[in-house]
Amino acid sequence: MDRLDELAVLVAILDGGSLAAAGHRLRRSPPAVTRALAALEERVGARLVERTTRRLSPTEAGRHLAEQARAVLTGYADAVRDAGEAPLGGGVRGTVRVTAPVVFGRRHVAPLVAGFLEAYPAVGVELVLADRNLNLIEEGLDVAVRIGRLADSGLVARRVGAVRRVLVASPAYLAARGTPHRPGDLAAHDAIFALGRPGPAEWRFRDGARGRVVRPTPRLIANEVEAALVAARMGRGITAALSYQVAEDLADGALVRLLTDHEPLPLPVQLVTPGGRQHMAPRVRAFLDHAARGLGTLGVIRGDP
Repeated sequence: MDRLDELAVLVAILDGGSLAAAGHRLRRSPPAVTRALAALEERVGARLVERTTRRLSPTEAGRHLAEQARAVLTGYADAVRDAGEAPLGGGVRGTVRVTAPVVFGRRHVAPLVAGFLEAYPAVGVELVLADRNLNLIEEGLDVAVRIGRLADSGLVARRVGAVRRVLVASPAYLAARGTPHRPGDLAAHDAIFALGRPGPAEWRFRDGARGRVVRPTPRLIANEVEAALVAARMGRGITAALSYQVAEDLADGALVRLLTDHEPLPLPVQLVTPGGRQHMAPRVRAFLDHAARGLGTLGVIRGDP
């Protein structure tokens, strides 16, 4: 391992908070990461990382060296880009690893990726669709499309739109069973739930100035939203979905939106990265800008959905 790689290992350890996270990010084994850190500490003549049972944290020397290392690594990447990639017109190459929710990724991110590949012929993309929020650092991911408020304050987010969680049913179902006008009316209706992860079968609403939780007895539980929507279109009950997931159904009348005055507040749609643009690889910066432009014009997440 050369000395530039040792600096990359130090930065990855401090960004990820563990040897395992650094290994995932750099695609190296934990023993290789440990050896690189030890070699760098021996070269510097000082301990760079304090090791605890839960997390690694930098010493003062480690923090100072990491700041300089980021500048060196960024300068190196820029130099390589400027020297070797200018004939391609965009000066960008390598692989960008992107994650997004399954339905949104299939419908809206995959076409963006195809356009990006056409615009940047020397760049590859690995697209990982998952409905759980993957750890960007531990999974070695560069960009995530996230729907909802972020729990990890260490991530950098760029808002590109918003969606709502909406309640829908078919016209045939409503004609047979009536239309609910308040959250409490749902107790008399058939409920269809899409539960992609463990949790209660419940719907949350705004009820005046307060929130309200309704837990109807489900007639159908599916582990993904499209199956629940198939049943709703066939008149089997009421279900909840994100507004972009039912935009076409609402437009063509296959489904009707219910209890609009009680819907929860909009959820932001965001492009998320582990760090800021200052230390971002050119290929990641290019994808982020491309995705922001594309998603920013996407009608199903613009305005107040």
